[in-house]
Amino acid sequence: YPDPASADAPPAIAEEDLWRAQLYALLGRSLARRPDNALLTALAQLKGDASPLGQALAQLADRACAVSPERAQDEYDALFIGLPRGELVPYASFYRTGFLYERPLAKLRGDMAQLGYARADGVYEPEDHMGALCELMTLLISGDETRGPAELATQERLFRQHIAPWGERFFTDLGKAPSAHLYQPL
Repeated sequence: YPDPASADAPPAIAEEDLWRAQLYALLGRSLARRPDNALLTALAQLKGDASPLGQALAQLADRACAVSPERAQDEYDALFIGLPRGELVPYASFYRTGFLYERPLAKLRGDMAQLGYARADGVYEPEDHMGALCELMTLLISGDETRGPAELATQERLFRQHIAPWGERFFTDLGKAPSAHLYQPL
């Protein structure tokens, strides 16, 4: 993950927003897909400090250095895929209603459509997956090739409506999951 303060960063975005976007990008990539060498290499390069966030990043870096891609993929599968299901079901609908494809997903799809976003072609996971929500927040904060950043009020509204009602519970569960080693600091 590049340094948000680098010369390549768009000047219209405040440094703290770039850092926030990078953190959402890290969460999104870590949760949305099985880890690969590129992700583990990027995680291993993270630096921490004495803050709780800095300590979690340092732990994540240490664990990424010590795990093989195969073991990290096995952990991902145990946590999020599994038979008949993983230890965690990382979808807003499930956390909020106990079922998949429920009202939280419908509301999210409506909000995404209003903003001009839709699930990417070839992606079959519902949009209310925590990884996808973090990737959406990254886009809202930093913009993309076709649009600039969303207004802060829009970012806050989407966070409050689609992540806040269940996100803390999900990340607490992830931190306590028996199979979570690499993923525990997230």
